[in-house]
Amino acid sequence: MLYLSIYILVWSTVALVLCGVDKRRAVRRRWRIPEKVLFGVSAAGGAPGFWIGMLLFRHKTRHWAFRLGIPALCILWAGVFYLVWRYAA
Repeated sequence: MLYLSIYILVWSTVALVLCGVDKRRAVRRRWRIPEKVLFGVSAAGGAPGFWIGMLLFRHKTRHWAFRLGIPALCILWAGVFYLVWRYAA
């Protein structure tokens, strides 16, 4: 359980930082981080951090794939967390 918590925390931190970096690059009209990288990090466990980044930086909030996909990934990871908590004891 502890390892899963650390795993999600690390990936969420990475996702939050990537969201902030991509927003900064968008404002400055510079090279952007590909969306598949942002989704990949979120799918790997960083969805909670990316969702916080979306709200904090107001980034990717107009893209339906992100507006629906990131919360769906959060729900998925919450389910994984629950199953590990419930059955790994």
